[in-house]
Amino acid sequence: MNGSFLLDNDRHYYCTSKHHGVDLEVTEAVYSMIGRLENTSIKDLIWNCITEDIIPHLSPSPPDVETLRIYLTVPLYHEFSNAKQHLKLQKPFAKAALNLQRAASKVLANWWSLTSKSYFERLVNNFKIVCSYILMNQRIPEGKTVFYDSSLVAMLDLLAFLNKINHSVDGLKVSYDTFHLNDLSDYLDIRVDYVYWLSDQGSGKLFLCNYPFLFDAHAKVQLLETDQALQMQKAMNDAAQSAFVSMFLSPNSQRTIQQFLVLNVTREHIVDDTLRELSQVNPADLKKPLKVKICGEEAEDAGGVTKEFFLLLLRDILDPKYGMFKEYEETRALWFTENSFEDNDVYFLIGMILGLAIYNFTIIDVPFPLALYKKLLKEPIGLSDLKGLSPMMANSLQSLLDYPENDIEDIFSLTFEISREIYGEMVTIPLKANGANIKVTQENKQEYVDLYVDYIFNKSVENQYQAFHTGFMKVCDGRVLQLFHSHELMAVVIGNENYDWHALEEAADYKNGYKSSDQTIRWFWEVIHEMSEADRKKFLLFLTGSYRIPIQGMKAIKIIIQPTNDEKFLPVAHTCFNLLDLPRYKTKERLRYKLMQAIQQTEGFSLV
Repeated sequence: MNGSFLLDNDRHYYCTSKHHGVDLEVTEAVYSMIGRLENTSIKDLIWNCITEDIIPHLSPSPPDVETLRIYLTVPLYHEFSNAKQHLKLQKPFAKAALNLQRAASKVLANWWSLTSKSYFERLVNNFKIVCSYILMNQRIPEGKTVFYDSSLVAMLDLLAFLNKINHSVDGLKVSYDTFHLNDLSDYLDIRVDYVYWLSDQGSGKLFLCNYPFLFDAHAKVQLLETDQALQMQKAMNDAAQSAFVSMFLSPNSQRTIQQFLVLNVTREHIVDDTLRELSQVNPADLKKPLKVKICGEEAEDAGGVTKEFFLLLLRDILDPKYGMFKEYEETRALWFTENSFEDNDVYFLIGMILGLAIYNFTIIDVPFPLALYKKLLKEPIGLSDLKGLSPMMANSLQSLLDYPENDIEDIFSLTFEISREIYGEMVTIPLKANGANIKVTQENKQEYVDLYVDYIFNKSVENQYQAFHTGFMKVCDGRVLQLFHSHELMAVVIGNENYDWHALEEAADYKNGYKSSDQTIRWFWEVIHEMSEADRKKFLLFLTGSYRIPIQGMKAIKIIIQPTNDEKFLPVAHTCFNLLDLPRYKTKERLRYKLMQAIQQTEGFSLV
């Protein structure tokens, strides 16, 4: 087999860890032809050869690098997409690949990382379908999690190996959602798996939470909700126990149990008030549901006040004019200011605010780059992340890396220094000891770029970020965040802008007399679809308190529309419940006029 499907022109003779010498397009074509054969004798012969003579005899310590080619060619065999054959095919193949000794495993990882996107996706899907097949046949009872199965473990461990390879490629080889098992919720309640996973750490049992790359956005939000519910319940139980003990020790005390984290703030001093309130909070109370009270305003917070509180607070505290964050003109992204006059307590506050937003499932508009979420999740940061701040800066560094000639010193004239604007003046800072006297050459240019990126994202803002991180972890210290990828955590915080207004219409519900077939409702959706995109975003902000949508997509915004009779009034949004009071207007144009008036009024904590 290792002598088959080789590249022509003797290129296969140079087999190394970075060059396998196999023509995978020819391999795929031949196996596809075999799959279409009508002669069952030939097909049976090939099946027996692969499952009895080849895979069972694969050595964990191959005698030569060329013998690893089998791991590239065999997965293209058409039966790899047949989950029913997993006991004789996918399982022994996966175990053989996973049992390779370190040097051979590293070569295989390199080879798989060099394959085409379509090949890699096929490889992933071949093992995903086996996972789905096994889970489907386990018929897991309610309240139980997945049963141990050696075949399932082999599939999951190989997918974990492939996922690690995928993340070793700068920019990802395939999208991380390629690994999602989108039908997972059909087979088990992942919330049960999460609860068992939390309590049985180190037991050696099989939990899908050890393979978080399987979970799609909806599943991970479910797990976040489960973790939130568990921690909030614990905080409230602890508060009740504390109150009971206090009552027992001091019978005359009138201590009440506070079920919520209540912040009392004023509109005029929202930043200072929030800083004061949070500095006085018992850390355990941060796990309670958040409620905001605005002095002098009527509204009872059922969610809507909290949404606007975050909106107004962050608009003030993140304003670049305060000097805490630098805004990059190309992307409008914010990053920590290198030399801020602000006390680290304010960065601590912003970290807590971000944590509270996640913990209370409130989408907030914070223009931080992906790099921030990578730092929070301890993912590596590289040159590609610099594009999130300054594409021009990133492209300049990339052009340095791509430059092939030996006159790099004359062309670029760089030393191991970085120039930064601090308080309006350009300052030159060494990237390493004696950096001013070390020229950038072909040999050390990668080190220069790495130090440059490290300075921007780490060294220059170490104290500011550490204060932010400490504040964030005061709220979000649960293990659930380990299950998230940085892209997903970012989407949980800020939502996304993948608008699908027809999906919003399809998910809508009607009550108190309205039906989807009513004339007013038909006019309403016609007006929405005829609006400009900018006005539709205003409508979304008016209705939900945010112009961005949840990580699960537009279908997760389940709006409810109910009638009111007097058409003199504007539509009224109850942002706490995504509820719209829509009068029965007599004409479509009057509905349009009143709705356009209403969506211009998106601020204020007054009672509706």
